[in-house]
Amino acid sequence: MLFDTHAHLDDSKFDEDRDAVIEKCREEGVVLILNAASNLAASLKAIELAGKYDFIYASVGVHPHDASEMDEKSCLALAGLVEKNQKVRAIGEIGLDYYYDYSPREVQKKRFMEQIDLAKQLKLPVIIHDRDAHEDTMNILKSSGVKEVGGVLHSFSGSVEMMRECLKLNMYISLSGPVTFKNAKKAVEAAKEVPLDMLLIETDSPYLTPVPHRGERNYPSYVRYVAEKIAALRDMTFEEIAEKTLENGKRLFNI
Repeated sequence: MLFDTHAHLDDSKFDEDRDAVIEKCREEGVVLILNAASNLAASLKAIELAGKYDFIYASVGVHPHDASEMDEKSCLALAGLVEKNQKVRAIGEIGLDYYYDYSPREVQKKRFMEQIDLAKQLKLPVIIHDRDAHEDTMNILKSSGVKEVGGVLHSFSGSVEMMRECLKLNMYISLSGPVTFKNAKKAVEAAKEVPLDMLLIETDSPYLTPVPHRGERNYPSYVRYVAEKIAALRDMTFEEIAEKTLENGKRLFNI
C-alpha cells in the first residue's frame, strides 16, 4: 500500500512506455501517485495523467529552473488550472535551486514567493524544491505565512536542525532514493529523527533512483526501497512505514 508522493511521469524518459509503467506500478502495490509539475506545460501533462488514472493526482507549479519563463500572468494561469481540475492537490514543485542557477536567484525568489501566495489564496499545500539554498528557502518559508497551508520539503537534503524548523511551519519531510546511498548522512539522520506523522516517501522518478537500482531509470514502484531503508533505520517493519506514509500523504493532499 505505497504512496509515491512525488513523481514526474510526464517526463520524456517515459514517452515510450508510460502507460505500461503506470500499470506495472499498480500491480506492484503502488496505490497512489502525486505527479508533480515543473512548469506550465508539465502542469497540463500532470492533469492529463490524473484524469486518465484514478490513482494519480497532480500538482501545478513552476520549478526554480523555469522561474525566468514566468510572467505576471503565470499565477493566473496556474489558478485557472486548479479551478478547472479537482485532482490538483498542491502547488509545486516550487522553490530555489542554487546548484544549477538556471534562473537568476532574485527571479527564483520572486516567483517562489508569488507561488506561495497563490497556494494560500487557493488553500492548497506547497511542494518545495530546495537545492543548495537552505538559508534563503527557510527565510522565505518563515516570512511567507506558509504555515497556514503547509506542504512538504521534497527529497529533503537538510540537517536535522533544519528539519525541526520545517516541522514548526507545518511542513512534512519527504525522503527519496538518496536515503539508500552509502554517503547519505543527512538523509539518514532525518529518517531516524522525523516524527512518523510528518514523514512522506517518494521517488522523484525518473531521477534519484535508489539502491539497488541506482543508475537505472527510476519509477514509482521503487519507492518500496525508500520505505524499506527507513524501516530498517527506525527498527520498524516495511508495512508500518508504508501504511503510515500512505496515511500522511492522504492527509496532506486531502485524498
